[in-house]
Amino acid sequence: MTASITEDLLRELTPQVLGALVRRHGRFEGCEDAVQEAVLAATVQWPAVGVPDNPRGWLVAVASRRLIDQIRSDHARRERESASAGDVLPEDVPDTDDTLLLLFLCCHPMLTPASQIALTLRAVGGLTTAEIARAFLVPEGTMAVRISRAKQRIKAAGASFGLPEGAEREERLRAVLHVLYLIFNEGYAASSGSALHRPDLAREAIRLTRMVHAQLPEDGEVTGLLALMLLTHARRDARTTAAGDLVPLDEQDRTKWDRALIDEGTELIKASLAGPALGPYQLQAAIAATHADAATAGETDWRQVHALYLILERIAPNPMVTLNRAIALAEIEGPPAGLALLSTLDGDERMAGHHRLLSVRAHLLEKTGDTAGAYEHYRRAAKATASLAEQRYLESRAGRLRT
Repeated sequence: MTASITEDLLRELTPQVLGALVRRHGRFEGCEDAVQEAVLAATVQWPAVGVPDNPRGWLVAVASRRLIDQIRSDHARRERESASAGDVLPEDVPDTDDTLLLLFLCCHPMLTPASQIALTLRAVGGLTTAEIARAFLVPEGTMAVRISRAKQRIKAAGASFGLPEGAEREERLRAVLHVLYLIFNEGYAASSGSALHRPDLAREAIRLTRMVHAQLPEDGEVTGLLALMLLTHARRDARTTAAGDLVPLDEQDRTKWDRALIDEGTELIKASLAGPALGPYQLQAAIAATHADAATAGETDWRQVHALYLILERIAPNPMVTLNRAIALAEIEGPPAGLALLSTLDGDERMAGHHRLLSVRAHLLEKTGDTAGAYEHYRRAAKATASLAEQRYLESRAGRLRT
């Protein structure tokens, strides 16, 4: 078996193995460390000697032995935990997938979003601390501390390994979806660094969301989020030039879009919209599907896009939603209408100096013929973003107005 196939299998099995151990021993931090050691052992052994007949059982057995060794070496608690130390999990473990429960645990409300993301990628995604640190452009030591503190907070909170009930369960699920959404967004449009996107993070977010969807196929927002990711990720190959420069949506070569992902995402959102409730992810997916349905930028149904943003703005008010609605409105009623709507965001502290507001205003000013205003806003937007790819694009737009 090749190393890549082994890696894919281990990523799939990691949350299942961790869930089995946490369900049995209840020690999230110790179990997570033990599973990572077992995964490391498999990474070394399996490519050389072959994958065991029961790889999940092999990982559970090895991780259990690591955990028990850890417990036995803890002299201060040896007597209190001796019963647990002598209880080894058999290789024939129950075929229970606790991925969703792990996600609920990693997205505990006591944690910050940054810690929720890091812990999710580590415990459920199976990424190493070094891989997560590289993805978010921080030193490995910094990320290790973040993950360790997250596990300590969960322990201090006395979090249980199980699904919450009622409203708490729904609230925690929304936190899980938000974390997956943030991971995907960072992969699709990196907030900093030289690359416009990080496909590995985007793919990981899709993989984890597929896991949640497999367990909650009737949940409209879970389905909507998966559809949104697929429809958005389908455009990845058309978003940059060979040199890595950004290509805006209206200039992309749509023959490069992944039709298989678009078809899957479209079918998912169609099924989701037929349900009794309508949520933000479903609406965003419906907007992405509208764009995907247009063979050219000129064929985009902007009235439908604007109508969907109006609904989204009503049920989930957010300045970014208003900003995107301004783009759609400008396509329907002209740039001045879009600029008028943008002006309503000027007093919003969340948007003060935001490069997206500056760049959209520059784009609409350029369309009105105000080249001086557009130039100034493109330059300000370029200085406001930490993404080098976006900086290059915005500076090139400004440069064209000076030629």
